[in-house]
Amino acid sequence: MKAKEIRDMGDDEIAEQISTMRKDLFGKRFANATGELEDTSGVARARRDLARTLTVARERAIVAERAARTDKLN
Repeated sequence: MKAKEIRDMGDDEIAEQISTMRKDLFGKRFANATGELEDTSGVARARRDLARTLTVARERAIVAERAARTDKLN
């Protein structure tokens, strides 16, 4: 998933996506550890997608914090 696609999502969608990605990553790591996973590159891909989604979520949180601070000062 590309960052632009993630940025087009709403906050609730991103939170749901993060939860789904964490479960998916856990499942892939578990399957890899038990030898059931055929495409081992999927673990790294899932980890990068999760990191990308968490980064966008953090960017939004920072913007919200700055807006709240600005409103407090005014």
